[in-house]
Amino acid sequence: MAQALVLEKKGELSLREIVLLSELGPNDVRIAIHTVGICGSDVHYYTHGAIGPFVVREPMVLGHEASGTITEIGSQVRSLKVGDRVCMEPGIPDPQSRATLMGQYNVDPAVRFWATPPIHGCLTPSVVHPAAFTFKLPDNVSFAEGAMIEPLAVGVHASVKAAIKPGDICLVTGCGPIGIMTALAALASGAGQVFITDLAPAKLAIAGQYDGIRPINVRDEKPRDVVDAACGADWGVDVAFEASGFAGAYDDALACVRPGGTIVFVGMPIQKVPFDIVAAQAKEIRMETVFRYANVYDRAIRLISAGKIDLKPLVSETFPFDQAIAAFERAAEARPSDVKLQIVL
Repeated sequence: MAQALVLEKKGELSLREIVLLSELGPNDVRIAIHTVGICGSDVHYYTHGAIGPFVVREPMVLGHEASGTITEIGSQVRSLKVGDRVCMEPGIPDPQSRATLMGQYNVDPAVRFWATPPIHGCLTPSVVHPAAFTFKLPDNVSFAEGAMIEPLAVGVHASVKAAIKPGDICLVTGCGPIGIMTALAALASGAGQVFITDLAPAKLAIAGQYDGIRPINVRDEKPRDVVDAACGADWGVDVAFEASGFAGAYDDALACVRPGGTIVFVGMPIQKVPFDIVAAQAKEIRMETVFRYANVYDRAIRLISAGKIDLKPLVSETFPFDQAIAAFERAAEARPSDVKLQIVL
C-alpha cells in the first residue's frame, strides 16, 4: 500500500492508501518522488472524467510531470546509480512495436502513459520506472525544473519537427504553459524572434518577460497586422506553432505563415475544427503534427543546464503533498496568472 493522490471519479479527489505495483525489474529503477507538476490533462480528468476515448472508470493516481532521486537500481542498470537526481519520461512503449523500432515510440498504440486511464500516475512517494526512460539531472538543474522537462519536451519536439533555421521568425498561438515553452524552445533552437498570442494579459506579460518574445493580445491587435509590420505585408513568419487548440487560432496561424513556411500543430482541440486547405495549398506550406514527444528529453535537459532556457519564472506556486487536493482545486480555477503549479512530496 502507498499513499497517493487518487482521482476516485470525476470531481472527487482523495489522499489515501492504494495498492500500486512496486516490483523492481532488472532494467528498472526505484525513485523517491520529489516534485510533480500539475498538467492540464490531470485537471481535465479531474473536472471531466475523460479525455476523448480515455475514460476514468476506476480510481487512478494522478501526475506525470515528475523529478526525484533514485533509491534502488535493477541488476542490469548501468547508466544510473542510487542517489542520482532524475526526471522521468512518463510514456513507456512496447520496445518491439513497429513505431518504436522506427524511432516514433510516442505514437505506439500500446504506449503506457502515467495518469492516462487505466495507468496510475506518479503523485505518490515512490515509483518504479524503466531506466531507459529515466534521465539524470545535472547539478545546476533543480527538481522544480526537472519536473518541467515533460511539458518542455513538447515544445522541443515541436521545434525539431519545425526544422527551425537560425534567425527564423516564429509565431505561437496560445500562451498557456505549452505555448510559452514552445516559444522558449523555438528561441533556443535559433529563432530570432517569436510572437505569441492570447487573450489573457497576465499570461502574455509572463511570456513578454523573455527577450525575443513579443506578446500579442488578440483583443487589441490582429496578429496578421503585427506580423506584417515585422515581415512585410506579402510575406509572414517562417514557422507558426498552433498551441492553443482553439478553432479561431488556426486561421491566425495560416494567415500569418509565409509562402513555403511551416505550421506545426501542437494544441489538441476538443472538437474538430475547420481549416482552409486551399489557402494552405496556395502558400504550399509544410504542415507537421506533434503528439507528446520522442527522443528529446536529453535535449531539453541540456538546454536548461546550458542556460538557454529559464523555466523558473513559470512556477507560479508550490504546494506540499498534504495540500495536493487544494493544489488541484487551484489548478481547476485556471487563474490567468498561473502558469505551472507544482506539488512537493
